Amino acid sequence: MAIEHAILVSLLEQPGSGYELARRFERSIGYFWTATHQQIYRALKRMETDGWVDVREVPQRGRPDKKEYSVADLGRAALTSWLHDPIEPESVRHDLAVKIRGAAFDDPSALIREVDRHRQAHTDRLARYLAGEERDFADRTDGGPYGPAHAERELQHAVLRGGIAYERMMIAWLDDVLATLHRFRPER
Repeated sequence: MAIEHAILVSLLEQPGSGYELARRFERSIGYFWTATHQQIYRALKRMETDGWVDVREVPQRGRPDKKEYSVADLGRAALTSWLHDPIEPESVRHDLAVKIRGAAFDDPSALIREVDRHRQAHTDRLARYLAGEERDFADRTDGGPYGPAHAERELQHAVLRGGIAYERMMIAWLDDVLATLHRFRPER
């Protein structure tokens, strides 16, 4: 997926400035796609040149005017085309998994601190996802249907639930790895 598609989805959910988009990428879109402020601004410039987004100047008091972006017809057509194109299932490239396998050729217990660090990162991310779910979907944690008029919100929640499930799976796997590594810890 190109960053442009993630930006189009975000702008269809709500038009905004480059800064606002960056904040969304740090928050909700960051559940499944990350981008730096620089990447977002470069992509917006390309998208404006290609006619994918419309831009309007929004006056601000005491500050320079800001540019607010929204999806143009060409952008919507590009997104629709991309949505209908098949994509390859993602392959897993996991540096930590290679390190874990490679630890058999060194001191496996030396990897414990690194695996602990990864486990903490996944635990922290899970906590952020659960807090986001409570904040944004507190009325929907019972799993009941939203109804067809609420597809946007229901699909946002589905992506978040996928992130939550992934983080829980990673934590369980890392717990298993840690238990295995601890078996190779030298006797003191």
